[in-house]
Amino acid sequence: MARKSLRDMSGIASTIARSGGPASERAPKTSAPALGALQGSIASIREIDPSLIDDWGPKDRLDEFTAVNAEDDDEGFEALKNSIRDGGQHVPILVRRSKSVEGRFEAIYGRRRLKACRELDIKVRANVQDVDDATALLAKGLENAARRNLSFYEKARFAEAIQAAGHASVTVRQVLNISVSGLSHLTKVTQNVPSRIGDLIGSAPKSGRPRWTDLAELFMERKLSEKVALELLTKIDATLTSDERLEALIKEAAKRGPKAPGGSREITPLEGVVIKAGRGSVSLSIKKSGVNAEFANWLEGNLADIIKRSFAEFAKLNSRDDN
Repeated sequence: MARKSLRDMSGIASTIARSGGPASERAPKTSAPALGALQGSIASIREIDPSLIDDWGPKDRLDEFTAVNAEDDDEGFEALKNSIRDGGQHVPILVRRSKSVEGRFEAIYGRRRLKACRELDIKVRANVQDVDDATALLAKGLENAARRNLSFYEKARFAEAIQAAGHASVTVRQVLNISVSGLSHLTKVTQNVPSRIGDLIGSAPKSGRPRWTDLAELFMERKLSEKVALELLTKIDATLTSDERLEALIKEAAKRGPKAPGGSREITPLEGVVIKAGRGSVSLSIKKSGVNAEFANWLEGNLADIIKRSFAEFAKLNSRDDN
């Protein structure tokens, strides 16, 4: 799969539109020179039935709506809904026309406002723009960055989803506004913490890189396996927040000693796909039956090229100075 880059992209605008709306619905402030024209044309803003709008793009949140400052009422979904109910929707969401279904739209960003309008049973004000995937992806990432409401782990999973969609690492860094080492920190977590474990923990909005790195290293050091982590998480109080679940799992796992030298670690990123990492080697196995039969056959014919491209990208990243 060819990697996509934002480097040659054109037609993106200069600043996110500002609004004098209520604090709970205020437009994000940013100096990023990439979004203004997407919001700048009044003629492109329409009122649309929310039922005609579908979500689009790589998933950027684990929990439905995550705010780093969860205690801040102004960031709460109910506060947003009340603000729209009382004063109207001041900041449009960004959508584009569906490529597959006539008369439908795809939401690039503004899911909280879209959900609020759905629940209020009113039309949503939307900025309709004909943008390609790369432009839409950058807009989605910049809007998230401006609002500062993705947790560290959600950024890691968002980065992983962007790359899984075929985009190059340089695109991920542009979208999330991070350095080479910043992406490396995110990748370290997603490569070592099984996604199923991350899903069960949640976004952990107050937990930054150090605690997620601690968890990743527990898996790397074989003090924790996916099976053991699942067992521990099922015993943790269900009423705990995602930050508390992460902390509790780390504390429980840290009590355990490392496995015997030479033991292997298994990761199951997809059903029927197993990656085994031992002291001296890494191996991949995929069942050639069931739901992954076609994928296994395709991978067999393309794996050599995938590994060569991955190695070239790895070598390129590691040859750069990290500024």
